[in-house]
Amino acid sequence: MTEEVCTTQQAASLLGMSVTSVQHLVESGEIEAWKTRGGHRRIPLSAVQAYKAIVGKTSVAGDGQFTILVVEDNPIQRGIYESQINSWRLPVRVRVCENGYKALIDIAGVRPDVLLLDIMMRGIDGYEVMQTVMAYPELSDVNIAVLTSLSMAELEARGGLPTGVSYFSKPVVYEELRGYIRACLAQKMKRLSAQITVKR
Repeated sequence: MTEEVCTTQQAASLLGMSVTSVQHLVESGEIEAWKTRGGHRRIPLSAVQAYKAIVGKTSVAGDGQFTILVVEDNPIQRGIYESQINSWRLPVRVRVCENGYKALIDIAGVRPDVLLLDIMMRGIDGYEVMQTVMAYPELSDVNIAVLTSLSMAELEARGGLPTGVSYFSKPVVYEELRGYIRACLAQKMKRLSAQITVKR
Protein backbone atom coordinates (compact mmCIF):
# COMPACT_ATOMS: atom_id res chain seq x y z
CA MET A 1 0.00 0.00 0.00
CA THR A 2 1.29 3.42 -0.87
CA GLU A 3 -1.30 5.39 1.12
CA GLU A 4 -0.20 6.69 4.50
CA VAL A 5 -1.77 4.80 7.38
CA CYS A 6 -1.76 5.21 11.14
CA THR A 7 -2.43 3.11 14.21
CA THR A 8 -5.52 3.45 16.39
CA GLN A 9 -3.37 5.25 18.96
CA GLN A 10 -2.13 7.75 16.37
CA ALA A 11 -5.67 8.29 15.04
CA ALA A 12 -6.90 8.93 18.60
CA SER A 13 -4.17 11.55 19.07
CA LEU A 14 -5.03 13.27 15.78
CA LEU A 15 -8.76 13.34 16.59
CA GLY A 16 -8.36 14.36 20.23
CA MET A 17 -10.31 11.36 21.57
CA SER A 18 -9.59 8.06 23.32
CA VAL A 19 -8.41 4.89 21.60
CA THR A 20 -11.69 3.24 22.66
CA SER A 21 -13.68 5.95 20.89
CA VAL A 22 -11.72 5.44 17.68
CA GLN A 23 -12.26 1.67 17.93
CA HIS A 24 -16.01 2.18 18.23
CA LEU A 25 -16.03 4.55 15.24
CA VAL A 26 -14.11 1.99 13.20
CA GLU A 27 -16.41 -0.88 14.25
CA SER A 28 -19.50 1.19 13.40
CA GLY A 29 -18.08 1.97 9.96
CA GLU A 30 -17.81 5.72 10.59
CA ILE A 31 -14.04 5.59 10.00
CA GLU A 32 -12.56 3.34 7.32
CA ALA A 33 -9.92 0.87 8.51
CA TRP A 34 -8.46 -2.58 7.91
CA LYS A 35 -6.62 -5.18 9.99
CA THR A 36 -3.15 -6.66 9.58
CA ARG A 37 -2.58 -10.41 9.71
CA GLY A 38 -1.71 -9.93 13.35
CA GLY A 39 -5.10 -8.37 14.04
CA HIS A 40 -3.87 -4.78 14.42
CA ARG A 41 -6.03 -1.99 13.02
CA ARG A 42 -4.56 0.28 10.38
CA ILE A 43 -6.43 3.45 9.48
CA PRO A 44 -5.76 5.45 6.29
CA LEU A 45 -4.64 8.95 7.21
CA SER A 46 -7.10 10.28 4.65
CA ALA A 47 -9.97 8.60 6.56
CA VAL A 48 -8.87 10.26 9.80
CA GLN A 49 -8.63 13.65 8.11
CA ALA A 50 -12.04 13.18 6.47
CA TYR A 51 -13.68 12.37 9.82
CA LYS A 52 -11.94 15.29 11.49
CA ALA A 53 -13.25 17.60 8.76
CA ILE A 54 -16.80 16.29 9.27
CA VAL A 55 -16.74 16.83 13.05
CA GLY A 56 -15.13 20.21 12.57
CA LYS A 57 -17.96 21.50 10.37
CA THR A 58 -19.88 24.19 12.17
CA SER A 59 -22.51 25.33 9.72
CA VAL A 60 -25.68 26.40 11.50
CA ALA A 61 -28.97 25.07 10.17
CA GLY A 62 -30.25 27.12 7.28
CA ASP A 63 -33.33 28.26 9.19
CA GLY A 64 -31.17 29.54 12.05
CA GLN A 65 -33.39 27.70 14.52
CA PHE A 66 -32.23 27.05 18.07
CA THR A 67 -31.34 23.36 18.22
CA ILE A 68 -31.14 21.05 21.22
CA LEU A 69 -29.45 17.66 20.83
CA VAL A 70 -30.37 15.04 23.44
CA VAL A 71 -27.95 12.10 23.71
CA GLU A 72 -29.53 9.32 25.77
CA ASP A 73 -29.37 5.55 25.30
CA ASN A 74 -32.64 4.81 27.12
CA PRO A 75 -35.48 5.07 24.53
CA ILE A 76 -38.15 5.81 27.16
CA GLN A 77 -36.05 8.59 28.67
CA ARG A 78 -35.33 10.03 25.21
CA GLY A 79 -39.05 10.21 24.54
CA ILE A 80 -39.73 11.91 27.87
CA TYR A 81 -37.06 14.56 27.27
CA GLU A 82 -38.36 15.26 23.77
CA SER A 83 -41.98 15.47 24.94
CA GLN A 84 -41.13 17.72 27.89
CA ILE A 85 -39.02 20.15 25.88
CA ASN A 86 -41.60 20.36 23.08
CA SER A 87 -44.37 21.03 25.64
CA TRP A 88 -42.62 24.25 26.73
CA ARG A 89 -43.48 25.85 23.37
CA LEU A 90 -40.08 27.46 23.07
CA PRO A 91 -38.73 28.35 19.61
CA VAL A 92 -36.46 25.30 19.58
CA ARG A 93 -35.93 22.15 17.54
CA VAL A 94 -35.21 18.93 19.46
CA ARG A 95 -33.03 16.19 18.00
CA VAL A 96 -32.24 12.90 19.73
CA CYS A 97 -29.41 10.36 19.45
CA GLU A 98 -29.19 6.98 21.12
CA ASN A 99 -25.41 6.77 21.44
CA GLY A 100 -22.22 8.76 21.43
CA TYR A 101 -20.83 8.09 17.97
CA LYS A 102 -24.14 8.91 16.29
CA ALA A 103 -24.17 12.13 18.31
CA LEU A 104 -20.75 13.10 16.94
CA ILE A 105 -22.01 12.58 13.39
CA ASP A 106 -25.14 14.63 14.13
CA ILE A 107 -23.09 17.43 15.66
CA ALA A 108 -21.02 17.50 12.46
CA GLY A 109 -24.09 18.02 10.29
CA VAL A 110 -26.07 20.48 12.41
CA ARG A 111 -24.20 22.14 15.25
CA PRO A 112 -26.56 22.21 18.24
CA ASP A 113 -26.93 25.23 20.49
CA VAL A 114 -27.43 22.96 23.51
CA LEU A 115 -26.07 19.46 24.03
CA LEU A 116 -27.84 17.42 26.74
CA LEU A 117 -25.69 14.38 27.51
CA ASP A 118 -26.24 11.19 29.43
CA ILE A 119 -22.88 10.18 30.95
CA MET A 120 -23.31 6.42 31.32
CA MET A 121 -23.66 4.95 27.82
CA ARG A 122 -22.15 1.95 26.06
CA GLY A 123 -19.33 2.66 23.66
CA ILE A 124 -18.61 6.36 23.38
CA ASP A 125 -20.12 7.75 26.58
CA GLY A 126 -21.08 11.30 27.50
CA TYR A 127 -17.56 12.10 28.67
CA GLU A 128 -16.10 11.14 25.30
CA VAL A 129 -18.66 13.21 23.39
CA MET A 130 -18.10 16.18 25.69
CA GLN A 131 -14.31 16.00 25.43
CA THR A 132 -14.42 15.64 21.64
CA VAL A 133 -16.73 18.65 21.21
CA MET A 134 -14.65 20.76 23.60
CA ALA A 135 -11.47 19.91 21.66
CA TYR A 136 -12.74 21.93 18.67
CA PRO A 137 -12.54 25.73 19.08
CA GLU A 138 -15.22 26.04 16.37
CA LEU A 139 -17.70 24.39 18.76
CA SER A 140 -16.86 26.58 21.74
CA ASP A 141 -20.31 28.23 21.75
CA VAL A 142 -22.16 24.90 22.16
CA ASN A 143 -23.74 24.83 25.62
CA ILE A 144 -23.19 21.44 27.27
CA ALA A 145 -25.16 19.96 30.18
CA VAL A 146 -24.91 16.46 31.62
CA LEU A 147 -28.07 14.67 32.76
CA THR A 148 -26.92 11.82 34.99
CA SER A 149 -27.74 9.60 37.93
CA LEU A 150 -24.12 9.96 39.08
CA SER A 151 -23.58 12.28 42.03
CA MET A 152 -21.14 15.17 41.87
CA ALA A 153 -18.81 13.16 44.14
CA GLU A 154 -18.88 10.25 41.67
CA LEU A 155 -18.23 12.63 38.79
CA GLU A 156 -15.32 14.16 40.70
CA ALA A 157 -13.88 10.68 41.14
CA ARG A 158 -13.93 10.34 37.35
CA GLY A 159 -12.16 13.67 36.88
CA GLY A 160 -15.04 16.09 37.39
CA LEU A 161 -16.75 18.27 34.81
CA PRO A 162 -14.93 20.90 32.73
CA THR A 163 -15.61 24.55 33.46
CA GLY A 164 -18.78 25.72 31.78
CA VAL A 165 -20.50 22.31 31.70
CA SER A 166 -23.77 22.26 33.64
CA TYR A 167 -24.97 19.39 35.82
CA PHE A 168 -28.51 18.03 36.25
CA SER A 169 -29.12 15.08 38.54
CA LYS A 170 -31.59 12.37 37.49
CA PRO A 171 -34.50 12.35 37.96
CA VAL A 172 -34.27 15.73 36.26
CA VAL A 173 -36.21 18.66 37.70
CA TYR A 174 -37.73 19.91 34.45
CA GLU A 175 -38.39 23.42 35.69
CA GLU A 176 -34.63 23.79 36.26
CA LEU A 177 -33.84 22.34 32.84
CA ARG A 178 -36.33 24.72 31.19
CA GLY A 179 -34.68 27.65 32.97
CA TYR A 180 -31.29 26.53 31.68
CA ILE A 181 -32.53 26.21 28.09
CA ARG A 182 -34.28 29.58 28.27
CA ALA A 183 -31.01 31.15 29.48
CA CYS A 184 -29.09 29.54 26.61
CA LEU A 185 -31.73 30.77 24.15
CA ALA A 186 -31.54 34.32 25.52
CA GLN A 187 -27.75 34.17 25.28
CA LYS A 188 -27.93 33.23 21.61
CA MET A 189 -30.51 35.93 20.84
CA LYS A 190 -28.26 38.51 22.48
CA ARG A 191 -25.26 37.31 20.49
CA LEU A 192 -27.17 37.40 17.19
CA SER A 193 -28.52 40.85 17.97
CA ALA A 194 -24.98 42.09 18.60
CA GLN A 195 -23.81 40.62 15.27
CA ILE A 196 -26.63 42.33 13.39
CA THR A 197 -25.79 45.66 15.07
CA VAL A 198 -22.11 45.32 14.12
CA LYS A 199 -23.01 44.57 10.46
CA ARG A 200 -25.12 47.74 10.30
